[in-house]
Amino acid sequence: MRLPRRLPATILLLGLTSLFTDIGTEMIFPLLPVFLVETLHAGPDYLGLVEGAADTVASLLKLVSGLIADRVRERKNLVLFGYALASAVRPLVAVATRPWHVLAVRVTDRIGKGIRGAPRDALIADTAGPRSGSAFGFNQAMDNVGAVVGPLLATALVALHWPLRRVFLVALVPGVVATALVGMVRETPRARPTPALRPGRAFSPGRSLGFYLAVLVVFSLGNSSDAFLLLRARSLGLSTEAIPVLWGVLNVSKVLWTYVGGGWADRVPKPALIAGGWFVYAAVYLGLARAGELWEVWALFVAYGVFYGLTEPVEKALVRDLAAPDQRGAAYGAYNFVIGITALPAGLLMGSVWRAWGPATALSMGAGLAMLSCVLLLVWSARRRKTASAP
Repeated sequence: MRLPRRLPATILLLGLTSLFTDIGTEMIFPLLPVFLVETLHAGPDYLGLVEGAADTVASLLKLVSGLIADRVRERKNLVLFGYALASAVRPLVAVATRPWHVLAVRVTDRIGKGIRGAPRDALIADTAGPRSGSAFGFNQAMDNVGAVVGPLLATALVALHWPLRRVFLVALVPGVVATALVGMVRETPRARPTPALRPGRAFSPGRSLGFYLAVLVVFSLGNSSDAFLLLRARSLGLSTEAIPVLWGVLNVSKVLWTYVGGGWADRVPKPALIAGGWFVYAAVYLGLARAGELWEVWALFVAYGVFYGLTEPVEKALVRDLAAPDQRGAAYGAYNFVIGITALPAGLLMGSVWRAWGPATALSMGAGLAMLSCVLLLVWSARRRKTASAP
């Protein structure tokens, strides 16, 4: 992948931070469903509870930290604390002996993510200027490179007959490196908050951003944790040793497509790219619902990377376009909030349908909500263009 030479040092350092953070995270996450279900004897509905509760807590904190980020001159301290907390607590899953121990670790990990998320995105948007698509694409690509290296490292350790708990402990090392990289970021202090951002004045997203966030809620209700996709792969016969490899293959695809998608976001209408990504999501979920062979699983996980590439960096770039410059922290907090707040009901819904009617029905439900979201987003985009072109 060719590095974007003209991106500022702050964005390069934050990209490397994402790289090492995900190495640590993805050494654990692909193995977590197996650890919960087979080692700690939890059910698929508990898996949905763990991931949903963790993301819900993170979403609440992203909303708060986004508001705070607009009221401070330097956002770096919030970013640094968030990365440090998550890096310290994440490996503690190695000592879990009960399912609720995993829940506690995952929630605390996501607290760190919630604190850092909106301030980091606002810092990237401020630094990148009009090239926000490329900047977010680079950051997400680095995130996904880490998500390739992490599972491969975990696979190598499992192949050496390391127990899962010891593999989880090793995740501390990349977390320390990530925290050190954030400490190297040099942020230019911003001007003092404008009156519109002083305490007591509520954040107003505006009509366009508000409707866009409402459509995201619809999509997110069907977008439960990817842990369910790994569980589906396992049910089709994928071995424990192959799960991190499959996760790594997905993230290779994500590396390529997030970088490409971020670049496209600077030239192609962003709603069209996002709708295309949601269509791919629906197709992959339907494919996994009907899959019967392992080769289908591998092919669909490769295609799943296209969904991430056309949505993750593009959605953040679109938020920058729709938000007032002096309210970007709050806007990214609201964006992350509506995605995260639906994670718990989405996880519980997927887990409950999975248990009651099986994986095919649960995955088909997710595909249906994605297609509905495509229609809503394209209708909103068309009306927005029509309004903008009206005399």
